[in-house]
Amino acid sequence: MNFSIQAVYNWYRNLLRNPKYRWWVVLGTAFYFLLPFDVAPDFLPVVGQIDDVFLISLLVAEISQILIEGVKARKADTEPKQATNEGNVGSTASTIDVDAVSVK
Repeated sequence: MNFSIQAVYNWYRNLLRNPKYRWWVVLGTAFYFLLPFDVAPDFLPVVGQIDDVFLISLLVAEISQILIEGVKARKADTEPKQATNEGNVGSTASTIDVDAVSVK
Protein backbone atom coordinates (compact mmCIF):
# COMPACT_ATOMS: atom_id res chain seq x y z
CA MET A 1 0.00 0.00 0.00
CA ASN A 2 1.42 3.32 -1.07
CA PHE A 3 0.79 5.72 1.82
CA SER A 4 2.11 9.25 1.72
CA ILE A 5 1.08 12.72 2.76
CA GLN A 6 0.60 13.63 -0.90
CA ALA A 7 -1.83 10.70 -1.33
CA VAL A 8 -3.88 11.82 1.69
CA TYR A 9 -3.89 15.41 0.44
CA ASN A 10 -5.01 14.32 -3.05
CA TRP A 11 -7.80 12.19 -1.54
CA TYR A 12 -8.93 15.17 0.58
CA ARG A 13 -8.91 17.57 -2.39
CA ASN A 14 -10.81 15.12 -4.62
CA LEU A 15 -13.41 14.62 -1.91
CA LEU A 16 -13.84 18.38 -1.62
CA ARG A 17 -14.50 18.73 -5.34
CA ASN A 18 -17.73 16.81 -4.86
CA PRO A 19 -20.27 19.47 -3.78
CA LYS A 20 -22.38 16.84 -2.04
CA TYR A 21 -19.64 16.11 0.50
CA ARG A 22 -17.82 19.45 0.56
CA TRP A 23 -19.54 20.94 3.63
CA TRP A 24 -19.46 17.62 5.47
CA VAL A 25 -15.70 17.41 5.03
CA VAL A 26 -15.20 21.04 6.06
CA LEU A 27 -17.35 20.55 9.16
CA GLY A 28 -15.60 17.25 9.94
CA THR A 29 -12.20 18.93 9.67
CA ALA A 30 -13.31 21.75 11.98
CA PHE A 31 -14.76 19.23 14.43
CA TYR A 32 -11.51 17.20 14.39
CA PHE A 33 -9.55 20.35 15.11
CA LEU A 34 -11.71 21.06 18.17
CA LEU A 35 -11.49 17.52 19.56
CA PRO A 36 -8.97 16.89 22.33
CA PHE A 37 -7.90 13.65 20.58
CA ASP A 38 -5.49 14.06 17.66
CA VAL A 39 -3.38 11.83 15.46
CA ALA A 40 -0.39 13.57 17.01
CA PRO A 41 -1.27 14.74 20.55
CA ASP A 42 -0.70 18.40 21.32
CA PHE A 43 1.52 17.71 24.33
CA LEU A 44 4.32 16.63 21.96
CA PRO A 45 6.39 19.79 21.48
CA VAL A 46 6.48 20.26 17.68
CA VAL A 47 4.69 17.31 16.14
CA GLY A 48 1.48 18.01 18.07
CA GLN A 49 1.14 21.46 16.59
CA ILE A 50 2.10 20.49 13.03
CA ASP A 51 -1.08 18.49 12.41
CA ASP A 52 -3.20 21.33 13.80
CA VAL A 53 -1.45 23.92 11.62
CA PHE A 54 -1.87 21.63 8.59
CA LEU A 55 -5.59 21.19 9.28
CA ILE A 56 -6.15 24.91 9.86
CA SER A 57 -4.37 25.78 6.63
CA LEU A 58 -6.49 23.24 4.71
CA LEU A 59 -9.65 24.54 6.36
CA VAL A 60 -8.88 28.20 5.62
CA ALA A 61 -7.94 27.38 2.02
CA GLU A 62 -11.14 25.41 1.42
CA ILE A 63 -13.46 27.93 3.05
CA SER A 64 -11.86 30.76 1.09
CA GLN A 65 -12.25 28.72 -2.12
CA ILE A 66 -15.93 28.13 -1.33
CA LEU A 67 -16.44 31.86 -0.68
CA ILE A 68 -14.62 32.83 -3.90
CA GLU A 69 -16.76 30.43 -5.93
CA GLY A 70 -19.90 31.83 -4.30
CA VAL A 71 -18.92 35.41 -5.09
CA LYS A 72 -18.12 34.48 -8.70
CA ALA A 73 -21.46 32.70 -9.05
CA ARG A 74 -23.36 35.71 -7.69
CA LYS A 75 -21.41 38.07 -9.91
CA ALA A 76 -22.19 35.96 -12.98
CA ASP A 77 -25.90 35.99 -12.07
CA THR A 78 -26.07 39.75 -11.57
CA GLU A 79 -23.94 40.80 -14.57
CA PRO A 80 -26.05 42.33 -17.33
CA LYS A 81 -26.11 40.40 -20.55
CA GLN A 82 -24.14 41.96 -23.39
CA ALA A 83 -26.28 43.68 -25.98
CA THR A 84 -26.54 41.76 -29.19
CA ASN A 85 -26.44 43.33 -32.60
CA GLU A 86 -30.16 43.56 -33.46
CA GLY A 87 -29.58 44.85 -37.02
CA ASN A 88 -27.23 42.02 -38.03
CA VAL A 89 -28.91 38.84 -36.88
CA GLY A 90 -26.33 36.58 -38.54
CA SER A 91 -23.32 38.54 -37.27
CA THR A 92 -21.93 37.54 -33.88
CA ALA A 93 -18.64 39.45 -34.03
CA SER A 94 -18.57 42.56 -31.88
CA THR A 95 -14.88 43.43 -32.30
CA ILE A 96 -12.96 44.82 -35.24
CA ASP A 97 -9.37 43.78 -35.91
CA VAL A 98 -7.16 46.63 -37.05
CA ASP A 99 -3.54 46.33 -38.20
CA ALA A 100 -1.32 49.07 -36.81
CA VAL A 101 1.04 50.84 -39.19
CA SER A 102 3.86 53.05 -38.05
CA VAL A 103 3.92 56.56 -39.54
CA LYS A 104 7.22 58.39 -39.92
